[in-house]
Amino acid sequence: MMKRLLMVLAAFLVLPSAMLAQSAADSAAIVKTALDYIEGYYTGDGERMDGALHPELSKRIVLTEPSSGNSQLRNMTAEELVAATASGYGTRTPEAERQMDVTILDIFENAASVKIVAHDWIDYLHIGKYDGKWVIVNVLWEFKPEALERMRGGG
Repeated sequence: MMKRLLMVLAAFLVLPSAMLAQSAADSAAIVKTALDYIEGYYTGDGERMDGALHPELSKRIVLTEPSSGNSQLRNMTAEELVAATASGYGTRTPEAERQMDVTILDIFENAASVKIVAHDWIDYLHIGKYDGKWVIVNVLWEFKPEALERMRGGG
């Protein structure tokens, strides 16, 4: 926990000046939303995950079949993501391997872009201030190459 707090504080020191115009409370709430999402996933806490998401969330990944080169868009709803989290899928990742590096990429008014580097993937979050609360509206994500290799049986 202390390591994550130090990373967040360090990030505030290097934020572009446009982001410094946002309040510290907004920045802290955006980071908390991102951590509720990724920590909720790893701990199997469906309620925590649910609290981080807008009900109309869309989580997407573009997958390309290696043999044909054909791509497809896979989509997950907030309800599906909460159910997957509550099922404990994320708890299978050993605690020592639970990477959850959060970086605010940009904030403007009621919109923020955030990057999370996790154990097997990278998430790009669009977080919006909705009814006074920062919630995740969109996620575009991609597997890390080594995770894809493991899934395909190569490692």
